[in-house]
Amino acid sequence: MARGWPVVLREGPVVLRPLRRRDARVWIETRIRNANWLDRWEATSPSPDPGPGPSFGEYVRTVSQQARAGTTLPFVIEYDGLLVGQLTVSGLTRGSMCSASLGYWVSEHVAGRGIVPTAVAMAVDHCFGPVGLHRVEINIRPENAASLRVVEKLGLREEGLRERFLHIQGEWRDHRSFAVTAEEVPDGLLARWRERTATG
Repeated sequence: MARGWPVVLREGPVVLRPLRRRDARVWIETRIRNANWLDRWEATSPSPDPGPGPSFGEYVRTVSQQARAGTTLPFVIEYDGLLVGQLTVSGLTRGSMCSASLGYWVSEHVAGRGIVPTAVAMAVDHCFGPVGLHRVEINIRPENAASLRVVEKLGLREEGLRERFLHIQGEWRDHRSFAVTAEEVPDGLLARWRERTATG
C-alpha cells in the first residue's frame, strides 16, 4: 500500500477523500452539468481514433491500482458533505526527485469560494508529510484564469512556460508551470493559506 493512503483530509467544510465506485452517479452528473465549464481544459488523446474512454468503474479501478502502487492519489473534493470536484496527485516519483504533479476540477456553482485552494493546500501538506515528497507542481493553461487564481492565492512559485505540454481538444497546448517545495512552506501550505485568508 502507498505511503499516506488511503486517507481523509478535512479543513472546515472542505474534505478530500478517496474516489470510490459508488461516487459514479453524482460524479457523472456533476461532470455533465459542468461540461461547458470543464471540457475545454481536459486532456485528450492525440490518437486519430482514440476510441471510447473508460467507464467510470474502469477509471476508478485504474486509479485505485495506481494508488496502491504509490503513483497516484485520487481524491474527491467534498464541500458541506456534497461531491463538488476532484483532485488528483499523479506521477509520484521517489528516489532523488520525490516529486508529483497535482490537478483538479470543481463544479462551477461553487467556484471562487476558496474550496480548491483549501483542497490543494491540504493535498500538498499531505504530500510533504506522510507521503514523503519534496516538490509538487501544477501546470495550467495560460487561458485558464480560474486555475491561475488558485496558485496565485496560494503563492506558488512560477517556473516558466512548458510549450506544447499537453494534448487538449485536438491540439498540443502550452502550460504555465507552478511549483512548491517543502522548504518553501516549513509550517505547511495550509497554514500559509489560512494566514492569507485571515488578513484578507
